[in-house]
Amino acid sequence: MRFLFVLCAVCGTVFPSFAVDREAFTFVRYDLNLTIDPGQQRLGVRGKIILRNDSDSPQKNIVLQISSTLHWASIQIGGKAAEYVTQTYNSDIDHTGALSEVIVTLSRSLAPKQTVEIEVGYEGVIAQDATRLTRIGVPAEIAKHSEWDQISAAFTVVRGIGYVAWYPIATEAANMSDASSGSEAVGRWKQRENLAQMMLSFDFVTVGPSARLFCRGTQKSQSSSRDANMNVQCSSGILGNDVPFFALANEEVTESSHALVFYLPENKSGADNYVLALNQVAPVVAKWFGEHATPPSANACVIEIPDGAASPFQSGNTLLTPLADDDTGMLLSVVQLLTHVTFPSSRPWISEGLASYAAARYVEQEKGRETAINYLQSHRGALVETEKQNTEAGKDHAAEHSLINATDDFYVRTKAMNVWWMLRDLVGEAAFTAALHNYKADEDKDALYVQKLVEAQSHRDLTWFFDDWVYRDRGLPDLRIDSVYLRPVVSGGYLLTVTVENLGGAAAEVPVTVQMVTGSATEKLLVPGKSKASVRILAASAPMKATVNDGGVPESDTTNNTYTIESLNH
Repeated sequence: MRFLFVLCAVCGTVFPSFAVDREAFTFVRYDLNLTIDPGQQRLGVRGKIILRNDSDSPQKNIVLQISSTLHWASIQIGGKAAEYVTQTYNSDIDHTGALSEVIVTLSRSLAPKQTVEIEVGYEGVIAQDATRLTRIGVPAEIAKHSEWDQISAAFTVVRGIGYVAWYPIATEAANMSDASSGSEAVGRWKQRENLAQMMLSFDFVTVGPSARLFCRGTQKSQSSSRDANMNVQCSSGILGNDVPFFALANEEVTESSHALVFYLPENKSGADNYVLALNQVAPVVAKWFGEHATPPSANACVIEIPDGAASPFQSGNTLLTPLADDDTGMLLSVVQLLTHVTFPSSRPWISEGLASYAAARYVEQEKGRETAINYLQSHRGALVETEKQNTEAGKDHAAEHSLINATDDFYVRTKAMNVWWMLRDLVGEAAFTAALHNYKADEDKDALYVQKLVEAQSHRDLTWFFDDWVYRDRGLPDLRIDSVYLRPVVSGGYLLTVTVENLGGAAAEVPVTVQMVTGSATEKLLVPGKSKASVRILAASAPMKATVNDGGVPESDTTNNTYTIESLNH
């Protein structure tokens, strides 16, 4: 009987976590006051949130989650204490690997599309914590350079969902042992909450004579004295695709025509180098993409973080990064930052994909196409694995996992980088650049908008490309040379008919190259998915081997791209 009692008690405790729909509600508005105590590493929050039932059925329960190092102090609805239960919910959406979750029971079920306002209060500490990484085997010394969020007297910076749940969220669990789980959870959240409004105010005691508060990349205050009590309002507007963050630090500032660079007082030289990088890269980015920022004078913001080995973080027009001496890394981060600023778009596959493409394009400009292809290939491992999993999921998932619908941030960014690279190869530099210069974010209301822009400049029907790579997820191509037929030409040399088979589901236009005793010859060939196609190539001297794809198109298998022509080697 005692065992039965204990079992019932346990079931009663965990049952809500199985019965509740954690993603039924959309957060419509945050109106929060944050009290920051850097010396104690403490955060206290009071305020209101508005949620809307976006599920298809009435909801009796609402889930609210914050970081596991914070605890709930009060929850009220209509000025009265709400009924709720609290539990720890394991999820790597937070740096601690767990969330402090409440399940609020409403007095009556909320119908679809109805809203409710909830008053919340919670507090606790936010210290640097790499638990979610170390428990899956990442060495602590490495993990800390990714998990640098903390409130401290020396430097405070706290990123939002996917890093630290410092504002209430509600998601299903994410697990870092699954490479895509965390980015999918964050992506789903962004997709649901991109129109949410976030209004913040901050109360804090300054920690130095030039303490600055940053809210979503904008400097909101600067104190001229130490230990001053400050109250700062931060009207952040809608969340969009950005991850909100706040920072409190003693930093100086230097300015270029393209960005404000905030730096630690001892690192003026690092800031100067960053300004030089901005000035070097900005004309190139403007040439490639045009100027689409609203207003046109909108500047980027760079904030130095103290850990010289820390992984950079970008949200909207802001980059948090060490100002280190790695010239290549600095230039690539500047390229991506300025691309985000000059080419805003509400579509992640455009904004994130173009920023990543711009880095590869800059490598090509500085080091040549072969080095750029190597750069692209070094970022494809996870894409190949994800596409393999998506393909195994079946055809019903082709639209769900498409670039315009997928929620996995990393997948969208990586695949879109390759899509933009292939698109430029398809239509040529002039048409590609003209299409991007003609892009207008406020006119991008239709999924076909970009396709029509590029087709208008290139005078090519690109339906096959966008269907297989953007609107649906057909997986990746898998190209192999099926056969090579050759015959001598009367005037000298050989005419080769090269047949290429695409074992994958996505069509691809790729170069087919014949290596000869002296020189090589290349022709392009479009090979539909699960099909064969042939191209004729004239070889001036004896052909030795044929190769399909120079690496510009991502494939699920690149070990079968070369065919040795043996008949003439005797």
